[in-house]
Amino acid sequence: MILEKIKTSLITEINPKINKFGKNKLASVLIIIYGDPPKILMTKKPVSMAHHGGEISFPGGKYVQSDNDLLETALRETKEETGLEISKSDVIGQLKHVTTLNSGFTILPFVCILDEITDLVANSEVEMFLQIPLGTFLETLENDLDSNHNSIQEMYIFTFQKNLIWGASARMLKQIKDNLTRENCF
Repeated sequence: MILEKIKTSLITEINPKINKFGKNKLASVLIIIYGDPPKILMTKKPVSMAHHGGEISFPGGKYVQSDNDLLETALRETKEETGLEISKSDVIGQLKHVTTLNSGFTILPFVCILDEITDLVANSEVEMFLQIPLGTFLETLENDLDSNHNSIQEMYIFTFQKNLIWGASARMLKQIKDNLTRENCF
């Protein structure tokens, strides 16, 4: 699996504005794929956080009115959480929005491909960084059919070093896996 082939399979039109979805708050994340072999960057939130404490997620956060659009939100939040300064030109596309089931967020995920990343600097919203080998990680997909939830959304689980990735992040990863499988990237 090489970055150029991944990039080709994930390029989409970027439309960083979405209408508000009912009472949901808007947020965005940046899915960073980098390196050879390709890795994906995720963060583990401190257990003490009010929203999503202890969860594994992508860098990103809540839209604020000073942001021009949701792409600006993702880039701003990524810089705050990781220290990485990602430019709009590095963003190659976006996935379909996902909705959190408990906290009431509609999240627009953007995708960027980088040859490498520099030193990561965590802020108070990040307990640790996970730099996950993409190919083997996507193969850990499980469909959580036993989940006791009252939702029409499919539930998925991915695993990395005993860390479970579920919820909105797992639904984003499922979209990536589907795109890469469709394009025979692995």
